[in-house]
Amino acid sequence: MVSISLATLIFLFGLFPSLIQKYYSTGIYPYISSSLRFVSSIFPFAIGDIVYALIIGFIVYRIIRFFKKRKSLKRKHRIIVPLQVLNFCLIFYIIFKLVWGLNYSRPSVSEVLGIGSEKYSVQELCLLGEYFVKKTNDLKLKQTGIPSYSIKELEISSAKAYNFMERRNSLFRYKNSCLKSVLSPYLVSKAGIEGYYAPLTGEANMNMALPDFVKPYVSCHEIAHQIGTSYEDEANLLGYLTASNSPDVNYQYSANYEMLRYILFEIRMKSPDDYKILHDKLSQKVLDDFRTEKEFWRKYNGDMFGYMDAAFDSFLKLNNQPKGIDSYQDIVIWLWNIHKKELKVERLQL
Repeated sequence: MVSISLATLIFLFGLFPSLIQKYYSTGIYPYISSSLRFVSSIFPFAIGDIVYALIIGFIVYRIIRFFKKRKSLKRKHRIIVPLQVLNFCLIFYIIFKLVWGLNYSRPSVSEVLGIGSEKYSVQELCLLGEYFVKKTNDLKLKQTGIPSYSIKELEISSAKAYNFMERRNSLFRYKNSCLKSVLSPYLVSKAGIEGYYAPLTGEANMNMALPDFVKPYVSCHEIAHQIGTSYEDEANLLGYLTASNSPDVNYQYSANYEMLRYILFEIRMKSPDDYKILHDKLSQKVLDDFRTEKEFWRKYNGDMFGYMDAAFDSFLKLNNQPKGIDSYQDIVIWLWNIHKKELKVERLQL
């Protein structure tokens, strides 16, 4: 009865975004997440993976045990067992919401940062594409070599990037850094995953098998989840702003390279001819990176990727993202609104 009442109160609390922002996201959550990261950082491996494996193992064990003994169970026990399952689910829901999940109900990060949501025309989208093609080409020329990042180097560099952004906005405050390598890069790569956040342990987990030039952006994306950004598109936004404004050219390139992918995908859907023109403007070195990443995913992904893709789409929809994986493309709208003033000035000068 207590768990039902508490779960109901948490659900009702989630209906008020302004209260969530004031009392949870910028109130108690930073202390919860910082404490979790402090404890998790003691361990050199991803304890979140082990915790989730134990939870899944326990659930499977109880299900098997129930079905094996269901015929010998008395009538009252047949009622008690489902109630125990319900209670377990409610407790898990309460813990998940308290340690991170309530951030799903906070106001949009784009609103907090004052970034508009004005839609773009195809012509404006292509203008944005031109900008990112040139920026990515230029940054690639500035690179003197791509570091072979260790997980500790990424943790230190990404924390510095967030600390740099915190000077502009407290939203980027990040204390007690905790970035981990996943326990099985092979399985994670097979599932098509670059990284993920473990809410119960506060860990940002990286797929360290990824090509080195994408790792800086991915690490900043996962850290965005740690500081309370739940939605994937909003984590893309914070990851981009953080990495692209870092003094480190490798972080700048990684961020612009990743955003260019989203923009080119959008242009390819809306105007294939313009996509071809922009694609031909990419430098050979940038094209080599696209090829390297493509070959990486081709090496690992088989039928499993299709199944995981569909499953992840369902997960996003269950967590208030009705557009599913399509919600990632919201980042293109925000990129347009971030850069539209300078792009319009450039167009007038032409």
